[in-house]
Amino acid sequence: MVKSRMAIRPLIYVLIVTILGGVLVSLAEGGFQSETALLLGTMSVCLIIVYTVLSTFPLGDHYIFLITAMLGVIGVIMLLRLQTGYGQKQVIWFSVGSGLFLLAALLYKNLNIWNKMSKLYVLLALALFVMTAIGGSESHGAKSWLKFGSLTFQPSELIKLLFILTLSSIYTNAVKEPKAGELRIRRFYNTKTGRNAAATAVAYLFLIFLVLQRDWGMAVMFFAIYIAYLAIYGGEKRFLLLNFIFAVGGGAVGVMTMSHIQTRIETWLHPFDDVAHKGYQITQSLFAIGEGGFTGRGIGAGSPYFIPEVHTDFIFSAICEEMGILGGLAVIMLYFVLVYRAFKIALTTTNEFNKAAAMGIGVMLGMQTFIIIGGVTKLIPLTGITLPFVSYGGSSMVTTFLTLGILQGISARGEEIADEI
Repeated sequence: MVKSRMAIRPLIYVLIVTILGGVLVSLAEGGFQSETALLLGTMSVCLIIVYTVLSTFPLGDHYIFLITAMLGVIGVIMLLRLQTGYGQKQVIWFSVGSGLFLLAALLYKNLNIWNKMSKLYVLLALALFVMTAIGGSESHGAKSWLKFGSLTFQPSELIKLLFILTLSSIYTNAVKEPKAGELRIRRFYNTKTGRNAAATAVAYLFLIFLVLQRDWGMAVMFFAIYIAYLAIYGGEKRFLLLNFIFAVGGGAVGVMTMSHIQTRIETWLHPFDDVAHKGYQITQSLFAIGEGGFTGRGIGAGSPYFIPEVHTDFIFSAICEEMGILGGLAVIMLYFVLVYRAFKIALTTTNEFNKAAAMGIGVMLGMQTFIIIGGVTKLIPLTGITLPFVSYGGSSMVTTFLTLGILQGISARGEEIADEI
């Protein structure tokens, strides 16, 4: 009986936050808002259904979805407070993503083909890159979106997952010793250097497409994921050294030749030199974080509207203004625990491909969180990517849910992670 109560308690916490958030948003709007109640009620029903399925069937770590749900609830509350339309769409994408999360977990748990499809992963990624290059639309200087009627999709969000699965396959499948009579290229591929060369070729091919799209945030994240695999599985210091040289050299060339990068570096270093124009976004972000203090001004009492793109790139600044630095730290801790769960699953599972994929997912979540929070707090240059599950965006929400569905499936296939947070 105690175990049953312990299992349901975390879900109750998430539902309490959902209800309190709805009450605060309604108070900020001047009274009871039936639309807000309906949206958060829909979200609550979705949470209960997914958690019931996870608890009923042996699907591994229950905390992955609970942490994700808490982040999603915080994001929806802030979006409803900023503009109801954003909150409406975010609830829809959250519901769709939750369904895909369960589907991905079930498929990954019951199929054993994921480590044998590296060529398919690369072909799908290249197809998405080419489609974006030919028919993509430009937004904020980056040509990284595909439009399907009224819907827009950012292919690089899905390519992140394909990239992780590709590198996991390369480093865990090609481990056998070369046999006599094999083709020379096959013999080379089955060596440590061959695996590193294959991973490097895929990584730099993807990076070239991202640079051509001027999607610098994604390029940095892809490179970080590649370096993590190289450091853990590569086993050759010369590859790390060469990549360090290429990164420094490429960055220097980019800063010297590309005005877009020069502007971002200049804005990062000296944002207050041109507060009205180039430095407007980052300075307003810093003002908002400072105005919130430790405890925040309260939901609805802040002025996050002064920050351009506050619902996407700068939603963390809005959270800090209205929920305080303590609220911001709570969000960071949720991401920290989520990344920790990913790494713990990687350490617990015995299948090498699943271990590599879980590690890659953990690195991806950690790097994406660091890049966007570091950008809006002026720790690093702003790159313009979304905060997972919190920022407004259907592409990010759905594809990150798919990614965590795979992590859930890995957990279900390995030892269940049952320790309580």
